[in-house]
Amino acid sequence: MSDTPSAAEIVERVAAGETSPEAEVERSLRAIDQRNPALNAFSVVLADQARQQARFLELGHGETRGPLYGVPVAIKEELDVAGCVTTFGGKGNSTPVAEDGEVVRRLREAGAVVVGKTHMPEFGSYPYTESDAYGYTRNPWRTSFSPGGSSGGSAVAVATGMVPVGLGGDGGGSIRVPAACCGLFGLKPQRGRITSAPHEHLWWALGTAGALTRTVLDSAVVLDVLRGHLPVDRWQAGEAGSFTEAAGRSPGSLRVGWSVTSPTKGVRAHADHVAAVRDTARLLSDLGHEVREVDPHYPEITPAFVPQFFAGIRTEADAVEHYDRLERRTRETYRLGSWVTPRVLRAALRQTERISAKANRVFDQVDVLLTPTTATRPPRLGVLDGAGTVRASQRSLPFIAYCAIWNVAGNPACSVPSGMGTDGLPIGVQLVGPTDGEELLFSLAAQIEQARPWPLLAPPPAG
Repeated sequence: MSDTPSAAEIVERVAAGETSPEAEVERSLRAIDQRNPALNAFSVVLADQARQQARFLELGHGETRGPLYGVPVAIKEELDVAGCVTTFGGKGNSTPVAEDGEVVRRLREAGAVVVGKTHMPEFGSYPYTESDAYGYTRNPWRTSFSPGGSSGGSAVAVATGMVPVGLGGDGGGSIRVPAACCGLFGLKPQRGRITSAPHEHLWWALGTAGALTRTVLDSAVVLDVLRGHLPVDRWQAGEAGSFTEAAGRSPGSLRVGWSVTSPTKGVRAHADHVAAVRDTARLLSDLGHEVREVDPHYPEITPAFVPQFFAGIRTEADAVEHYDRLERRTRETYRLGSWVTPRVLRAALRQTERISAKANRVFDQVDVLLTPTTATRPPRLGVLDGAGTVRASQRSLPFIAYCAIWNVAGNPACSVPSGMGTDGLPIGVQLVGPTDGEELLFSLAAQIEQARPWPLLAPPPAG
């Protein structure tokens, strides 16, 4: 077993009596002490609470062990954890919440132990984990570079072995982008697969919670724990079987279409990313799949994405306690989004349905679509410094170009590690499935993982 075990390994070792929830929490807290100061992944570390929860598991729940029994997890700042302020990456709130959000409750019910919360840009507005309030979160592979975002804190926590599971959210690539930047597996589930309770939605039709992990199996187990909607949820996914079982079986022979054509005009994929897609296409062909280049004929997503982006920011800003404490850029975004009236938003949601239908036509000819996860390489830290809403959006566009369309369409999509770039930073390729196609993605991603294992941990700094 690894010195930094996966979630599945922890559960297995606890069941065998080789370790305990308390021991795994202590392992996690030691790693946080060692790695977090230089990387700034965690916004708050809940050491006492985590120790208490681990002790409670051992004393009171030995006979009802869930699928994440004893697994330390980290939670992105946009999700409620009882006793913590839900900061959304900024200073707009100051009062701790009384109860866990539903996804956090489900994790605890499955035996997971929450060890802390992780940094994000304010409201997850951009794919870089930088904020005026909390500074930069650093990529563990090269600390002067961005880990991506907006779930960058969770990605760094997992990539360094501080925890095996980090919870994130994805409204335009915010799980897949940091997964690609940090060498992790990250899957955005089908719209409506995971509840947004206590909220009706996360950025309307765009957002969903999800996990960042080092292995495909861990992600499948977590998603099986999190899945399921509640009456409050505006959207509901279709039927799907066990993701854990899917990660353990062969996908069979699939029709895989690959494309490096950008969904966004004027954006071109970096040469390293083109090479990664081509290498993965060759691997899939060698594994027995029917692989060919395709033109997805991407529809234009601006009429659906932009109004929901502004409406999402305005909804969250309206809900904080101290609007005046929000970042200047966030308040500018709020003002610029005043044109998104209820009528405009309803029109954007109708556009979402039309765009989804057009985007999904590619699955008439293929079972899975393979693309880059991002168009560009991770930038140096400070990419948002001094940038207003327009400039920050321009700087973000190449990072989300291949991802955001699938938030609009609602399809499941994942980033799979695909080696290292010429800059010494990880590369990810994106697999996109048809509607309700998570099982297919888990099976195929696990097959790639077995055929082409990826580094599971970012090394500690030399010296």
